[in-house]
Amino acid sequence: MIADLLVEAVPFDHPDAVALRVAQRAELTERYGTPDSEPGPAPTAADTTVFLLARDAAGEAVGCGALRALGDGVGEVKRMYVVPARRRSGMAGVVLAALEAEAARRGWDVLKLETGTEQPDAMAFYERHGYRRIPNFGHYADSELSVCYERTLTPNPTNGALAG
Repeated sequence: MIADLLVEAVPFDHPDAVALRVAQRAELTERYGTPDSEPGPAPTAADTTVFLLARDAAGEAVGCGALRALGDGVGEVKRMYVVPARRRSGMAGVVLAALEAEAARRGWDVLKLETGTEQPDAMAFYERHGYRRIPNFGHYADSELSVCYERTLTPNPTNGALAG
């Protein structure tokens, strides 16, 4: 686990949240060769249930992730991103675990997500964390660039809470 990491909820339009989303979009533009590779509607403050920001010991924003409610106990992981200098440190796993805990607190029992064909690192990450590939859903159903995943959050028998 990363001892120097603080994960906190911030407003969607918080300057550090905006900066990380801009960096993520720039990276995706480079990978896909277009500034508009997102097949579905981009998250907004109005449809983002929670936006989590990860800060290192110096207070620098180094990672993020968000949740969007899909209804009926299902949520979608959005805007997972870790700055390149902090990748392969376990930070993304900490952010994902915090998102899963937040989903559980909200009573959601399934998380879905969409990533893309040009993000094999993301696909491997989600598979390592228990997400299984599913048919493309919702806005991503007809996207040839989308790869979708799902994870069912199950009850933790030791305390009755949901666990990822």
